[in-house]
Amino acid sequence: MTSLPDVLRDTQQSGHAIGHFNISDLVLLKAVFTAARELNVPVLVGLSEGEREFVGARQIAAFVRNLRDEFDFPIFLNADHTHSLAKGMEAAKAGFDSIVFDLSALPFEENVRQTKQAVEALKAINPCMLVEGEIGDIGTGSEIHETSPDLSKSLSNPAEARQFVESTGVDILAPAVGNMHGMLKSMVDGETKKRLQIERIAAIKRAAGIFLTLHGGSGTDDEDLRKAIAAGINIVHINTELRVAWRHGLEEALAKHPDEVVPYKILPSAVDAVKRVVVERLKLFNDKHHFAQGT
Repeated sequence: MTSLPDVLRDTQQSGHAIGHFNISDLVLLKAVFTAARELNVPVLVGLSEGEREFVGARQIAAFVRNLRDEFDFPIFLNADHTHSLAKGMEAAKAGFDSIVFDLSALPFEENVRQTKQAVEALKAINPCMLVEGEIGDIGTGSEIHETSPDLSKSLSNPAEARQFVESTGVDILAPAVGNMHGMLKSMVDGETKKRLQIERIAAIKRAAGIFLTLHGGSGTDDEDLRKAIAAGINIVHINTELRVAWRHGLEEALAKHPDEVVPYKILPSAVDAVKRVVVERLKLFNDKHHFAQGT
């Protein structure tokens, strides 16, 4: 089975990116895995601290490992937005493939110091685990926001990126380049889109020289995502779009079958709704024209 570092190197070479989708139940996992297998592209599933608390770190690790082994398919598991070393060590011991050790809310020097310690501690437990660090501010919460926070003062710059990577030894860097967690109501309605600073991404890539992740990808302009991948983004995180689809799919099923109480008869509607979103995003991240031509 191919490893996550191998997949990242392959996608970088081919000009594609790996889709990262957050899950917190079997509906989301089933939708993401089915979509990735249908397109035959590698995929990352991630769980934040709250999502891991709900599902169980060891339990989801066993589930994903089983899918990878049984189907011989490159599905990988990420411990998303981990804010303490204790929670990070829990994920490392459970066998997660990667972790986002996110101390971006701290002053830069403190973020560097603690992230360096985390890299050493986590790799002592699981040497194969990829550790991602985060700099800048992209807001919090993969949910629907009323207003957009002003994140322009907290964008990442190339010098800071180089210093962070050299000082910490992280494998992957998550910069702030115009991205934002969650979505505005206008984005859910399709009226507005997030826009990215492509030149900033390219400059950070040159300075950092490692894999880059785009967090908060939901609601981002499609062309901006294509350009961001071409500029050096290797992983794109999507969460809120899936949560919206999950809810809409569930509401639709309940409205159509108001007397139904059997979960496995209600939930396929939510699986299908989420899967449609994942398929479209994976096509975009892996060269849409390639799939449109059926090659």
